[in-house]
Amino acid sequence: MKKSHIFIICLFCVFFALSGCSKKPSQTKEDVIPVRVMKITSRDIQKTLDYVGDIRAEEQAIVYPRASGKIVEKLKEDGSAVNKGDIIAYIDRDEVGFDFEKLPVESFLAGIVGRVYVDKGAYVTPQTPVALVVKMDNVEIGLDIPEKYLPNVFPGQTAEIGVDAYPEEVFIGKVTKISPIVDLDTRTAPIEISVSNKDYRLGPGMFARVKLIIKERKNVPVVLQEAIVSEKCNPYVYVVKENISYRRDVKLGLRKGPYYEVTEGLTEGDVVVIMGQQLLTDGTQVLIEETGNTY
Repeated sequence: MKKSHIFIICLFCVFFALSGCSKKPSQTKEDVIPVRVMKITSRDIQKTLDYVGDIRAEEQAIVYPRASGKIVEKLKEDGSAVNKGDIIAYIDRDEVGFDFEKLPVESFLAGIVGRVYVDKGAYVTPQTPVALVVKMDNVEIGLDIPEKYLPNVFPGQTAEIGVDAYPEEVFIGKVTKISPIVDLDTRTAPIEISVSNKDYRLGPGMFARVKLIIKERKNVPVVLQEAIVSEKCNPYVYVVKENISYRRDVKLGLRKGPYYEVTEGLTEGDVVVIMGQQLLTDGTQVLIEETGNTY
């Protein structure tokens, strides 16, 4: 064998020997995905029909005088309490050639004087409104309900009432009347909601936001809308256990605001991803970031 051939063979041997001793490159670890999460809790949730309406008094009446004359005395002012038969004002029927006693203008309704329309010295006739008297221990709200929702409305049904004067407070009312007649033009039927108003905080004329509760679930698991991913109309979430994400199919029920009732797939205490789930697959390692009260 020629020396040149022997030299080439030796070079190949050295190359393979060195290749066998070199370390294989290490595999790249899967990236850790930062996520935000929430813990599943139980709460009450309702399905509501939302409307707006005006608050009106349970009863109200405009008081008129029985005869013409001049207001010579006012006994009641706006906000005064009155009983049936109480005198609101006196009229002087003084006419030439006649001598009349003062004529009382009386309330024929017990309640509150909402407005006195006349001042002392004003001349009034039987067509002149003197005062508005309202009975407002209970107030009412009238709504027009589309006919498709009428099967969901029934006497005694609970309604939540909100007004601008008390933005943080919810007043509770009940459906008291449902008209059996549907308007041909609007395809709606009027209903009436009554609200207890012993402290007179709800004034006639106030604008009210009304939520009619048509379905309610008590103490059920709920999940934020942000946690839900949908694939071909099949919702799912990612549950985190020991910093690993797992896909979990869910079934949803009622919705109220940003929350959905979970009827299948999650239980109270499960931790689900609410931000970052677009980068996840089943078995992805995650890094949980603090999210305030949601975790």
